[in-house]
Amino acid sequence: MNAAAPALCGIPHLPISGKKKKKYFPLLTRSSSSSDSRRYRNRSSPLLTRSVATETAAAQSLVLSSVSGKEAEEDAPNELGSAVPRRLILLRHAKSSWADRSLRDHDRPLSKAGRADAIKVSQKLKELGWIPELILLSDAARTRETLRIMQEQVRSFLEAEVHYISSFYSIAAMDGQTAEHLQNAICKYSRDEIVTVMCMGHNKGWEEAASMFSGASIELKTCNAALLEASGRSWEEAFALAGLGGWKLHGIVKPIP
Repeated sequence: MNAAAPALCGIPHLPISGKKKKKYFPLLTRSSSSSDSRRYRNRSSPLLTRSVATETAAAQSLVLSSVSGKEAEEDAPNELGSAVPRRLILLRHAKSSWADRSLRDHDRPLSKAGRADAIKVSQKLKELGWIPELILLSDAARTRETLRIMQEQVRSFLEAEVHYISSFYSIAAMDGQTAEHLQNAICKYSRDEIVTVMCMGHNKGWEEAASMFSGASIELKTCNAALLEASGRSWEEAFALAGLGGWKLHGIVKPIP
């Protein structure tokens, strides 16, 4: 992972509580992409024919409104659907305060600078059109406060489905665990119609996951967001086909100009 990330402006696996777990694909290497592409190849269905003599009155009414064979083929729905871009925002929480040393690390609030940064980054995501429909985040005080400020600043963030995942706090401290943990969580909570997901958490795990997904060497300072994209008919397929290093890095959103 030697490529530099462009700038835009500026523990063992832990259980995830919540909805019923969906099937997901394990993280794959790029070399697996071609075989997986074949795996998802559309299969043609045999043409079905019927005798006109046996058509009922109801069926004959359908014949009157039928189109030519070519038009019917063009209008037929794609049973398996089409791959669509899946956008992933990996955001590290805003800067926290160390003023009250009696607080546990989990309970530390944002600093004044951190609150200002959360406002700036939410505005930049809005300007770029990267508004999440699903938000998964650590339940630490600083991630909760970061999201609250973003929702107050950009009302569109209030429309997103939100889930607080306690394991996001602890998994980020474990070497090499965060990327797969994020994949599992996204595939569990997302639906096919959701195309933009934001995961908010902590280092070292967040910049490690961003680097593993993109194949670039990414540094995420506080309130930095990596914008990643891969295509698939579902989030499971996007992860399976992109594998490690196959996600496109659009850039890093930063609070500073």
